[in-house]
Amino acid sequence: MSLTSMKSERVAANAAELIGRTPLLELTRTGAGSRLLLKLEQFNPTGSTKVRMASEMILAAERSGALKPGGTIVEPTSGNTGTGLALVAIERGYRFIAVVDHHASKDKLRAMQAMGAHLVVVGGNGEGPSTVERRRVAGEIARDTGAFWPDQHHNPNNNAGYATLAAELLEDLAGDVDYLVGAVGTGGTLCGTVRALRERGSAVTSIGVEPKGSIIFGGPGGKYWQTGAGAPAGFTVGPNVVHALIDEGVTVCDMDAFTTARGVARRTGLLVGGTAGAAIFIALKRLAVVEPGSTMVVLVCDAGEKYLDTLYDDAWLRERGLLNEPAHQRLHRLLAAFEESRRLAAIDHARTGT
Repeated sequence: MSLTSMKSERVAANAAELIGRTPLLELTRTGAGSRLLLKLEQFNPTGSTKVRMASEMILAAERSGALKPGGTIVEPTSGNTGTGLALVAIERGYRFIAVVDHHASKDKLRAMQAMGAHLVVVGGNGEGPSTVERRRVAGEIARDTGAFWPDQHHNPNNNAGYATLAAELLEDLAGDVDYLVGAVGTGGTLCGTVRALRERGSAVTSIGVEPKGSIIFGGPGGKYWQTGAGAPAGFTVGPNVVHALIDEGVTVCDMDAFTTARGVARRTGLLVGGTAGAAIFIALKRLAVVEPGSTMVVLVCDAGEKYLDTLYDDAWLRERGLLNEPAHQRLHRLLAAFEESRRLAAIDHARTGT
């Protein structure tokens, strides 16, 4: 038998075929056997989990006839949904207009432009997201031009786009996902994954994380620098945030979110986004108190390379009072405590055999 006939090729015909099958990485575990796993969604095309739902929303619009061949797509975005839509637009022959603001990461805006998207910039000086204004302008463009507006906050195919993510988790693990932790913005990533997990029989407990200053879980509005999650004061939260699917909602300040993301980079060599840092911060705090042997998964929604000029830039953090050495030391002590608990558990196991 020739070498050629023994091999089967794995070559994608387009970038959309590379969506999904992202890896799991164990960040740490306790002496009691509980572990914290990262679902590394930055390994999707565009470096974000949002490409899953962007694809699903467009395919559904084609099936329903809401989007015609050669048409135009318009969507307000902080960047990751926009790059996902830009990718799908390229492959399926659409024009894409992204309504953005200066709160978004500059590299996300550059990426959309590099992919041929037309940017319409609204809002002020970037001190906060202009979510309400972005939606107003997108609606106006849709009405005036007949462009298709997926409307990620209200489109049920946003949440449906994460059914494959849930399936991957159950396929890759020997048991259940006991805890799932993820950032909440439109609600699609966390709620869509939780719904699909439970439909497959999972007893998962879900923890939603938003920036301190976001109003999704009912807290007071305020300024925050995390992008891609949360909702500012005055924004009407859409139905894709399904509170019945979120067992606990918590807020994390920018300093803790960014400190954790930077700590993960130093520990693993992988750069994660600020909202992933917030979710990991909460997961690390909970890992020590969950039932022994638990599996906790954090959804890492995007790559940290998009934030080199913000949360990974010391000067940018210092200007905003977010570079805090005691916070880094607390994170280091927490991770060291997990390592110590494993060392003590190993000694006890060697002594007792249990």
